[in-house]
Amino acid sequence: MTDKTTGCPAHDPGKAYDPSKEGAQMDFKARMSYGDYLGIDAILSAQHPLSTAHDEMLFIIQHQTSELWMKLALYELSAARQAIAGDHTAEASKMLARVARIFEQLNSAWDVLRTMTPSEYTAFRDDLGQSSGFQSWQYRLIEYAVGNRNKAMLRPHEHRPDLMERLTAELARPSLYDEALRRLARLGLPVPPEVLTRDVSEPWTVNEGVTEAWAQVYRDPSAHWEAYELAEKLVDFEDYFRRWRFNHVTTVERVIGFKRGTGGTAGISYLRRMLEVELFPELWRVRTIL
Repeated sequence: MTDKTTGCPAHDPGKAYDPSKEGAQMDFKARMSYGDYLGIDAILSAQHPLSTAHDEMLFIIQHQTSELWMKLALYELSAARQAIAGDHTAEASKMLARVARIFEQLNSAWDVLRTMTPSEYTAFRDDLGQSSGFQSWQYRLIEYAVGNRNKAMLRPHEHRPDLMERLTAELARPSLYDEALRRLARLGLPVPPEVLTRDVSEPWTVNEGVTEAWAQVYRDPSAHWEAYELAEKLVDFEDYFRRWRFNHVTTVERVIGFKRGTGGTAGISYLRRMLEVELFPELWRVRTIL
């Protein structure tokens, strides 16, 4: 039977729907399935709670999914940096917009974790040993890639030569912010020469000349539209990144108060100090002088 109005097969509410009758593939003995393509079995078998506490599964999955989102963020940041270096800023802007949305997803993950109470976390916290989120090498790589290059934070990864090689290689490359400023210079904006020739492995320090270069962009956006759009994409990303850090602080305080972190950090005071770190400081200071 067909529906006389639409010409489509009519649905009989009394019969179970069989999508194969409309051409859906149902036999995957010799074909790649959804699970095969995505490696679902490997992902779903990667949770290994060390206690009998009900909420440990939440804790594991929340952090595992965050690492997956960070993997995508690194993928997009790397491509954006390469695009800026090649003067393809429009493409980079799209990628940076995606990274901002990735951190919006990461922010939402804290809402789920906050459903765990202090009593529930205490039931398995000792089983974590010395493991801690600040040991995430992907998070460290994100910070290094965008410009927060604190070499002291290499030390938690010294037990893994492969990770040390990857992190030190990142420190040798111009950061996302370095590449953005180099692009500004190629666009004719007055980026100080010492910024363009600096040792990129060293932490960024605020430069008044860079603030003034951004000020020129913001005072006449139509004349500097490419740089203006790039600036706002960088600010968007850092805005979401700051929110992620803030939500981290409030979640930890809600769950463990002012206890020390499992990895030995000072806990809340350490996380609050991280809130003070600026990735693109001149882009925030320029707002004051306009």
